[in-house]
Amino acid sequence: MPHISFSSNLKLLSTAPLFSKLKPFSFLPKPKPFLKPNHCFSTISCAWKNNTRRRSPFLPQRRRSGSTGREEEKEKEKEKEKERSLNMEEKREEKEGMVGGGFNKRRAEGRDKNDKPRSLGLKTRKLNPVNTICYVQILGTGMDTQDTSPSVLLFFDRQRFIFNAGEGLQRFCTEHKIKLSKIDHMFLTRVCSETAGGLPGLLLTLAGMGEEGMSVNIWGPSDLKYLVDAMRSFIPNAAMVHTHSFGDTQSNSGAAVSSFEDGKFVDPIVVIDDEVVRLSAIPLRPSQSRGSAVKPGDVAVIYVCELPEIKGKFDKDKAESLGLRAGPKYRELQLGNSVMSDTLNIMVHPSDVLDPSLPGPIVLLVDCPTQSHMQELLALQALNCYYVDSSDHSRDGSKSVNCIIHMGPSSVTKHADYQEWMKKFGSAQHIMAGHEMKNMEIPILKSSSRISSRLNYLCPNLFPAPGFWSFQHINSPEPNVACEEIKSRSQCESISAENLLKFHLRPLSQLGLDRSLVPSSLNYKQTVSELVSEIPEIVDAAKNVSQFWQNPTGGKPLMHQEDDNIVMVEEPWINEASCSLKANMELREGEVSIDDIPRVNHIQKEGVDLNADHIPPCLENITREDMEVVLLGTGSSQPSKYRNVSSIFVNLFSKGSLLLDCGEGTLAQLKRRFGVEGADSAVKSLICIWISHIHADHHTGLARVLALRCQLLMDVPHEPLLVIGPRPLKRFLDAYSRLEDLDMQFLDCRHTTEASFDGLVDSHDKNEGSSLRNVKKMETRDGRAETSSSNPLESTLFAQGSRMQSYWKRPGSPIDTVMTLPVLVRLKEVLSEAGLEALYSVPVIHCPQAFGVVLKAAERINSMGKAIPGWKLVYSGDTRPCQTLIDASSGATVLIHEATFEDSMEEEAIARNHSTTKEAVGVGASADAYRIILTHFSQRYPKIPVFDETHMHRTCIAFDLMSVNAADLHVLPKVVPHLKVLFRNEMIVDESDDLLDSVVYQ
Repeated sequence: MPHISFSSNLKLLSTAPLFSKLKPFSFLPKPKPFLKPNHCFSTISCAWKNNTRRRSPFLPQRRRSGSTGREEEKEKEKEKEKERSLNMEEKREEKEGMVGGGFNKRRAEGRDKNDKPRSLGLKTRKLNPVNTICYVQILGTGMDTQDTSPSVLLFFDRQRFIFNAGEGLQRFCTEHKIKLSKIDHMFLTRVCSETAGGLPGLLLTLAGMGEEGMSVNIWGPSDLKYLVDAMRSFIPNAAMVHTHSFGDTQSNSGAAVSSFEDGKFVDPIVVIDDEVVRLSAIPLRPSQSRGSAVKPGDVAVIYVCELPEIKGKFDKDKAESLGLRAGPKYRELQLGNSVMSDTLNIMVHPSDVLDPSLPGPIVLLVDCPTQSHMQELLALQALNCYYVDSSDHSRDGSKSVNCIIHMGPSSVTKHADYQEWMKKFGSAQHIMAGHEMKNMEIPILKSSSRISSRLNYLCPNLFPAPGFWSFQHINSPEPNVACEEIKSRSQCESISAENLLKFHLRPLSQLGLDRSLVPSSLNYKQTVSELVSEIPEIVDAAKNVSQFWQNPTGGKPLMHQEDDNIVMVEEPWINEASCSLKANMELREGEVSIDDIPRVNHIQKEGVDLNADHIPPCLENITREDMEVVLLGTGSSQPSKYRNVSSIFVNLFSKGSLLLDCGEGTLAQLKRRFGVEGADSAVKSLICIWISHIHADHHTGLARVLALRCQLLMDVPHEPLLVIGPRPLKRFLDAYSRLEDLDMQFLDCRHTTEASFDGLVDSHDKNEGSSLRNVKKMETRDGRAETSSSNPLESTLFAQGSRMQSYWKRPGSPIDTVMTLPVLVRLKEVLSEAGLEALYSVPVIHCPQAFGVVLKAAERINSMGKAIPGWKLVYSGDTRPCQTLIDASSGATVLIHEATFEDSMEEEAIARNHSTTKEAVGVGASADAYRIILTHFSQRYPKIPVFDETHMHRTCIAFDLMSVNAADLHVLPKVVPHLKVLFRNEMIVDESDDLLDSVVYQ
């Protein structure tokens, strides 16, 4: 039997206290024809302030007496007074939490006020059934990158529904000015990373809106519970979501219990029925699972949206002839009620005075992901009443479908059987929203594509992605031969979905397609032409930048100047810089001082940084096939029009690759940088993914990348992918793995600090595993295990006995050691095969279990037999300037450091435990890093951050899709002045966009 359950006021970090008793369907105020009497609902209701259950908003409201109302008012006053006192206490604690002006200790310990729970009620809007505007619209997320499912917006003038929330949805909404605060309901056609990858970020965005945040209703098959359970690991108490599941019920073991029986009719499940729309769901299971347990993630859903019929026009002459006087009875008849004639002794019925009603439009959203689902779809009886040649259709009267949006892949929708099934709907408009190759030519995010094109024109070496793809440049798999054969057969007439394509449902005079908002085509040539017209100086700037890559030695590799036998290649701009030393390189008043950064020891107060142009020995004989850093996301908090959230792809070419952080949209960014097939190769080449901390803007793209890798390597022998991250991330991945196979092996960041890693692995190497036996023998009298005090497992930057110790439970227990040691040994082997000497996590100051990371390449031997030290890459993650990171970055070849705020916002940086631009540069100077790349900019700087050029003698600003090859590091800072030419009209802070308060993500 189909089952529907409601979760009202379900807060993701809650421990849901109680399930209410199942109640018969008869409690609803109005019976639903599509629901059988034996259908049942279960209600989860959590109340946070007084631990009492709230009445479900789906139940009829009871009338309250006046005394009860007065008591409620008193309770509300008490709550307000309590809240005021709490706010005062929070402000006092916040001031106490600022440690010496260096960082916010309360935030670093995870005690900031933003994690306190809220009670957000369901949004209610006054509907307008008479003059309602209604249409469905394609939201083209993933159309150009084929990484996620497109979304569909069902729009009413006072209600908004969205179907599917793949990665990139909120960035898309920002680009096209779709207000997320107006969304009332979200529906998932499946529960997987392809359709729900953008949901965590979306919930966090809604939680940060306004003073109280916003809530949203989420509907989906019973697998939705797995996703909600997984998100509890990192969604804060401030976020609120009301979940509603339907379909197969879950057994105690977690397996799905089928509610479908062969040969039996299954009614659609009505999920919404109000004055403006009736929305039903029809679960769709793969055919091979009949009679067996359905695996989580296998259930798809067909949604049926039916608008109410439009009443016929009231005929006043007929009413008068039947003895009715103008007045309230006219209204009653229009509402469908019969009335008594005023002058005649007869009953007047609505049909006597109203013209025939017009049937309401009907829209179907069909997600048929596989051919096994298609077999079930073809046999589905619940849709019989919508087929034009069905006996059910003629018996029930006219019930014609106006529009069907097909969301399945083309490998299914182009199948001959599927095409025949489409013809059963008669003249319905079919819109094919599955991935189509031609849509890849039109970027969905035009703003960022335009920026990419401009950057590519200025400096193609650092910005190889053109921003726009053409068919000849799209590297994608060859078309399926089976699909080509089907094309020759009879197909149902349909159109391909386009971004922002509309199908109007109301008013009826506009019924049909509307392409007025479909973006016009734009290509690279047009973008460059606009740029040259807007900034004529950019032509000379591009020529100057190209000179930086002209090697006077005829393309020979760079050489380090160490003795007379080695010649150093001097770039032309080095002499030029020395000639204009005073103008360009002199440190002005206000430069970073020693006092600005905690324990900063190497920042020069006067003169020029003489090491800025000194090429380190590790870059001697470096080639373009050694290492490249691709910055996939350079923004903070939430995706914006121009910057995605944090992700860095470290390309080791033939030796593999790594991801440092994996924010939402990482896969799409890989495809924008490398193309479809190139991105698939990049994902398959991954040897490790490292996550800095649990904030959502650093890891919500992880599940999609892992699921794709598992799919790509399904038929190839391979090892699980190593994922290194904070311990709370493991809870998310373990819970999510019940929904989709992620094929990964987790390792806690605390085990990969230099002391922990070396201590455990060296012990294993020396004793060949004897350390495991010794650990097992170390037990106290009460049976609890303990580790040797000599084991170097310190992994925190706070002194022993400090409050932070209770939040960072350090590794070292025998159970931890036994489970972790084999993974650490494998990590060491994987790194060695990739030409890396080490990967170390470094504790930093941001939130509990926040880390930076150090990558060290192994030594190389040059043609003369000389050992060349390996390069060193350091990534800060999110952090305040701290000594542990400075020490770990000592002598780094590249330091990628967050620079969330401009220099004038130091107080904000301290409060949020982030860094300013000057502080980030100061960390690099203190560590004597050869090159510093600034990233993780606040989204208040939409295109380019505010920075002081006097700090940039060894520093560069990061942009999305920027690719920094190790062979290009020597020219990196010289590009910065030309970037200012490109963005000369953009060097102002954009305060116009409604940006999140950084509480949610940061």
